Amino acid sequence: MSNPQYNKMMKQVQEMQRKMAQAQEELAVETVEASAGGGMVTVITTGALEIKEVHIKPEAVDPDDVEMLQDLVVAATNEALRAAQDLASTKLGGATGGLDLPNIPGMF
Repeated sequence: MSNPQYNKMMKQVQEMQRKMAQAQEELAVETVEASAGGGMVTVITTGALEIKEVHIKPEAVDPDDVEMLQDLVVAATNEALRAAQDLASTKLGGATGGLDLPNIPGMF
């Protein structure tokens, strides 16, 4: 015997999976950019958290202060990754929106 509520839930789960797969594909090609040191270092990353590019302005390279450049690279990278995570959260959160699952103990 078929349970209409179960069938409805399964359709919703399948739709959520489809939307999440689509969002993940989009995240792999979308990029975000962040910079540090007033634009001295810029990092571009995908929504899938893959670093694509690092740009360093020549004036940021001081052989007597390598530590400052390292700090700028770390700061720009961390900010780019935060922005990519925010993008992913927005996209993937939208994929689960409107899901009306019944309260099933142990499911979540």
